[in-house]
Amino acid sequence: MTSDKKQIKMSDPKKFKTVQDYLDSQPEMIMVALIELRNCIYEAEPSAIEMINYNIPAYALMEGGKREQQIMIAGYKKHVGLYPHPTVMEKFEIELSDFKKGKGSVQFPIDRPLPKQLIVKMVRYRSNLLKMDNYEIER
Repeated sequence: MTSDKKQIKMSDPKKFKTVQDYLDSQPEMIMVALIELRNCIYEAEPSAIEMINYNIPAYALMEGGKREQQIMIAGYKKHVGLYPHPTVMEKFEIELSDFKKGKGSVQFPIDRPLPKQLIVKMVRYRSNLLKMDNYEIER
């Protein structure tokens, strides 16, 4: 890990213009875990649109996707966060029982391998829900 990278905190004034800027600001272990999370998102939804939202990486699961239609990720000192949506957290509550969770988020400790297949399933589930909702609206 290079010493010139510092941990970014939510209170830091730095505003990121791109996801790559965000990733480059992270310590190496956090950056690697975030890239793995991003790869899981793209495996589940190859057409996801990458952006910065709330100063962290976000992935719109449909064109023009607002906050409710995005999966967000963030790096912290000892974990990476995945913010899929409360409906996803409810659906995968049992599978996520070993991790610290919030209403719409889960923390993956940096000292453990990411549960990549579970993350892919979670993102696919959310994407499919959004597609069903969109289908219902269009009918």
